[in-house]
Amino acid sequence: MRIRTARADELLALQDIERAAGRCFRDIGMAEIADDDPPTLAELAYAQRNGEAWVAVGPFGRLMAYLITDVVDGNTHIEQVSVHPDFARRGIGKALLDHTADESARCGVEALTLTTFSQVPWNAPYYLRCGFRELDLAELTPGLLAILEDERGNGLGKWPRVCMRRDLVAVMAPLVPSPGSVSRRY
Repeated sequence: MRIRTARADELLALQDIERAAGRCFRDIGMAEIADDDPPTLAELAYAQRNGEAWVAVGPFGRLMAYLITDVVDGNTHIEQVSVHPDFARRGIGKALLDHTADESARCGVEALTLTTFSQVPWNAPYYLRCGFRELDLAELTPGLLAILEDERGNGLGKWPRVCMRRDLVAVMAPLVPSPGSVSRRY
């Protein structure tokens, strides 16, 4: 598997992954989520042009999953992560999250954030296993509060939702001695 930024010619495939991944919500009584439209091509194109759309690519170039980010209150916010059911339970979603965490840490970002369903096994419980923690009301930033309000307005408030955060450790580039410098061991 390889993770890379999405290409403009892959946006329809991202919608297909989203539709396929959403079907499992029907099995737990959340048909409205299963039937929800994927992000529009315009939304995906915006993320792709801004380097905020990542894909996991398998054998023969098949797209297996994707992740979309945004910046919310200075942190990398996970807008969407979807794995095609044919590739579920193989660590692909976690690999995308870890890749995003590494890239964000290299840029000095303090955390990943997301909003998700609290009682769906492949949502909040999964993200807990991926290093996220649930935020309490006092920890919610203005941007996260606005996202939750928007989600309620779009009907997602029918099911319990939470905001989550994964703190990142800044990754420092290794120091490389300049030509002619002397290294010493102490």
